[in-house]
Amino acid sequence: MIFLEEKRIHQDSDIFPYVDLSFQVIGASLPADHGYGLYSALSHWNPEIHNLQGLSIQTITGIPDKQGKIYLTEKSRFRIRLHANQVPFAYGLAGQSLTIGTHQIRLGIPQIYELQPAADLKARIVVIKGYQEPEDFLKAALKQLNNLGIQATVVIPIDHEQKAERKTIKIKRFTIVGYKLGVFGLSNADSIKLQIEGLGGKRRMGCGVFIPLFNRRGA
Repeated sequence: MIFLEEKRIHQDSDIFPYVDLSFQVIGASLPADHGYGLYSALSHWNPEIHNLQGLSIQTITGIPDKQGKIYLTEKSRFRIRLHANQVPFAYGLAGQSLTIGTHQIRLGIPQIYELQPAADLKARIVVIKGYQEPEDFLKAALKQLNNLGIQATVVIPIDHEQKAERKTIKIKRFTIVGYKLGVFGLSNADSIKLQIEGLGGKRRMGCGVFIPLFNRRGA
């Protein structure tokens, strides 16, 4: 593993009441890389989503076909993280149909979850503008943790070729490079803070959103 350990002493900060809304997803399939398409569909549903501060969106879970598509299952979920006072707005998504490229899905009634502290968190992809090489990327991620006052060990997992696990997201005609990331050894307060704040950019497109390493809320 490629890792850096943060030595800075944690400084307490206020923790705000953020929650996750989890919607069942009904449909057949989606592009594997659908972060931009999903956010575009949500913006088409209600442009006011652009004005929600602190919003982050996770991409939808499914079974990859290794050819650029995922198949949806009864466990597929769409999750949106937002401040508790924004929940009424997001509840409007219940029952809505969304078109993502040539694919169409429908969202069920959401379940609401409070954020839970976990010592170890993971993000499917983190993108930090200007940092595409793993060593520089880790330093940039650690600097962002410094700025949040968070003490932790930062890890890029290794893929089957024994290389840092590189990920990409396509936004219109641009391909953005990032990495899968694990953050380990967090205090309870720091864990919640990182889940709220995230790392890097494009958090409305599934990037920089952290969940517990061992997630017990299903797929």
